[in-house]
Amino acid sequence: MLRRLRGQLQPKVVSFYLRRFTTARVYQSCRVGCASGFWGDTMCAAPQLVRHGNIDYLAFDYLSEITMSLLTAAKQKNPEFGYTPDFIHYVMTPLLAEIKQKNIKVLANAGGVNPHQCAKVLAQLAAEKGVELNIAVVEGDDLMPKVKELRDSGITSMDSQACMPSAIQSMNAYLGAYPLARCLDHGADVVISGRCVDSALVLAPLIHEYGWRPTDYDQLANGSLAGHLVECGAQATGGIFTDWDQVDGWYVQELDLPLTFNLPSYTHCHRHEISTTQEMLFS
Repeated sequence: MLRRLRGQLQPKVVSFYLRRFTTARVYQSCRVGCASGFWGDTMCAAPQLVRHGNIDYLAFDYLSEITMSLLTAAKQKNPEFGYTPDFIHYVMTPLLAEIKQKNIKVLANAGGVNPHQCAKVLAQLAAEKGVELNIAVVEGDDLMPKVKELRDSGITSMDSQACMPSAIQSMNAYLGAYPLARCLDHGADVVISGRCVDSALVLAPLIHEYGWRPTDYDQLANGSLAGHLVECGAQATGGIFTDWDQVDGWYVQELDLPLTFNLPSYTHCHRHEISTTQEMLFS
């Protein structure tokens, strides 16, 4: 069954756009495409979105708890490691000129535990290709400098009430969308972060575009929902859909929220109420 599923569902992407009325009652749209749901995801999604998605923003989610551990181990062996090199060498480098030419802004948590090094390498490669990029780095997720402070404060596990372990290799906080949006406000072409909320990579462009405030709860909830549905890549469009026998091509589905999901014809996506609901509950 798995082999048949993989045969029917080719590499695919999902993008959405959020629309609102201006005072002149003219629609403004913001299209955000997510090209990675984890470190090791297909490399096909980014070029599909850049070349055919008509997107304004391109997001990449690479990090999980196990990924942070792997990147920490890599940085311990070499201080220049600790980020996801796939983002630099297999995604950004081949697409830099097209991304710049189409004025697509990029947000990625590819920085892992070494976001400044990730930005440095990307800047060097962009310079070699003659592409000017404003690259922003969002830091503050690394809590290793605060380990002693937190241990001395008596913090314990909320489940077992156990004290903090004596040996800690990495400790990171989840950053939200507003620091990423602030980078876009200052003119960043590429925003690189370490650990952040997965949906923040999608919510941040919406905050930037629509000027949402921290108290705009309904709008932030809508944007967060959209972010959670697309941040796992192709899962919402059938990547882990168990009812594979229901997959029959692709189609466009309009939702009743102020969101529209568009499954483009150059992919073989499947959007189904069940697969979408599964992804919403999972995220």
